[in-house]
Amino acid sequence: MGLNVCLAGATGWAGSELARGLAAADGLKLVSAVSRKHAGGTLGQALGDARLDAPVFATAAEALARPVDVFMEYTRPDSAKANILAALEHGAHVVVGTSGLSDEDYAQIDQAARARGRAVLACGNFALTMVLLQKFAEQAAQYIPSWEIIDYAYEGKPDAPSGTVRELAGRLGQVRQPELGLPLEQTRGVRETRGGTLGGAQVHAVRLPGFVLGAEVIFGMPDQTLTLRHNAGSSAKPYVDGALLALRKVPGLAPGLHRGLDKVLEI
Repeated sequence: MGLNVCLAGATGWAGSELARGLAAADGLKLVSAVSRKHAGGTLGQALGDARLDAPVFATAAEALARPVDVFMEYTRPDSAKANILAALEHGAHVVVGTSGLSDEDYAQIDQAARARGRAVLACGNFALTMVLLQKFAEQAAQYIPSWEIIDYAYEGKPDAPSGTVRELAGRLGQVRQPELGLPLEQTRGVRETRGGTLGGAQVHAVRLPGFVLGAEVIFGMPDQTLTLRHNAGSSAKPYVDGALLALRKVPGLAPGLHRGLDKVLEI
């Protein structure tokens, strides 16, 4: 039997591309969508795609009144947590593609998911190249004691660092805490140029025209460095296959929060 899906943020940059992917996907049926601007019509009317006959609602609570197996969160940080908690309250599993949620937000989400016996799969990035970067970086951190992370994004991205880099820094920090050659408090000049500390590592967020989304981790040890970098272009298509896989796999995960697409990949 197929899974009924509710998509929040269905008319956004990533959500609209995912909606078109859902229209062609086997085993997944888009039954409702959330978009305040287009509420009252169908998603097909909003996106110009006759295959998408799901009704559009202004809020997640309204959309969840229909039976939903999996809720896809693709909105904004200021509404994401409330949407996720509402979906769990209605008995749906959740896939999170929205960036900008804090560790405290995820702790509350994890608690709610466990209480409801549902799984939440939060992915900072659905692109396979980024998932591989995370895995390669975790392996490198086992052998190289020092690293720093650079977060690239377009000039208007409000959250810094991105959800992708938050996830990367957290995962590397679980492998080990990176070593600093000089304690931050001994920095001379402008301390802020050393970046912010996340997962024990220094993270530097670049927001400039010409970038879309990207992440780079630089590992260093005496007389050698290793650089791993992921770059994304202007299309949201690279994220569709990963998101569809997450939607299919999240009902099979144990109750609670799971971070990263690799949780449902055999790598």
